[in-house]
Amino acid sequence: MKFEKLNTMEARFTEVESLLGDPDVLKDRNRYKELMQEHSHLSEVVQIYQSYKDVLTEIESTKTMMELEPDQEMREMAGEELEQLQQRCASLEDQLKVLLVPKDPLDGKNIIMEIRAGTGGDEAALFASDLYSMYSHYAEVKNWKTEVLDMHETEIGGIKEIVFSISGKEVYGYLRYESGGHRVQRVPTTESGGRIHTSAVTVAVLPEAEETEIDIRPEDIKVDVFRSSGPGGQSVNTTDSAVRVTHHPTGLVVICQDEKSQIKNRAKAMRVLRARLYDLEEGKKQKERSEIRKNQVGSGDRSQRVRTYNFPQNRVTDHRINLTLYKLDYVLTGAALDEIIEGLRIASHEEQLKEEQ
Repeated sequence: MKFEKLNTMEARFTEVESLLGDPDVLKDRNRYKELMQEHSHLSEVVQIYQSYKDVLTEIESTKTMMELEPDQEMREMAGEELEQLQQRCASLEDQLKVLLVPKDPLDGKNIIMEIRAGTGGDEAALFASDLYSMYSHYAEVKNWKTEVLDMHETEIGGIKEIVFSISGKEVYGYLRYESGGHRVQRVPTTESGGRIHTSAVTVAVLPEAEETEIDIRPEDIKVDVFRSSGPGGQSVNTTDSAVRVTHHPTGLVVICQDEKSQIKNRAKAMRVLRARLYDLEEGKKQKERSEIRKNQVGSGDRSQRVRTYNFPQNRVTDHRINLTLYKLDYVLTGAALDEIIEGLRIASHEEQLKEEQ
């Protein structure tokens, strides 16, 4: 283990705790926020590191007792305890290795998620609605907050496209791996012959940018207003409350019509535009990295087919880590989604650990 680095982190944790009580820091909201985030990460590392050191001490103590203990039965009992301590030590060491991987500064960000129905018509739109429900339930489990920014529904209850935000602790760190193509295999309710249809939905996960991180000049955008429309194209509002924002330098277009207020729709559209521009900048940085990095789990390539949901077999398969679960029903409620996400996070950390060595 890298004890020098862990000792440094332990010392820094003590320093951060002291700074959080400094009156000057309390007056600086940005500084206080940064220190609280650092404190949150360091406290997890320090807690496990202290447990790890305690177990190492117990191991040495148990070994000494085994050497000095004349009673055979007592030595055997100590041997069993030693085995358990060594297993505990190995587990804590694995946890520390993951925590020592350089933390991606984006992991702590809130996100804007975009779900769009792809091939499959109405069936794809219905599955897009299922995915939105899955992520909403998962957010509830994590005590995160969701907010719909824009949504286009179909007449039969599906969703052609939905843009929504999720805010909370480490949201991007968990959901960044959801970007990509999600394929569904099931028998549509309209299919009389019982044939399985395959449809596709794309998911984009964008880290939400602060206003200070992305500068959008007023002269670079064009804002149009119009009346919002619902399923089938019918008007759902009598005022020009829907907003379309066009960013000339990139050609990005964002439309928001979920609110009845033009001001609120414009604010939401700017949030989405800011996130998309931030995502473009991050994409440029990723291209500058090595091919090894680009091929890692969670690269965010939205053209990649990442997961298949097979309803007849109640099966969900994540193709990046070859993980298959036969509890699709629980995954869609958000209850078992963590099993897939944790698998992806572990695989990503293992790739990063290989680079560290």
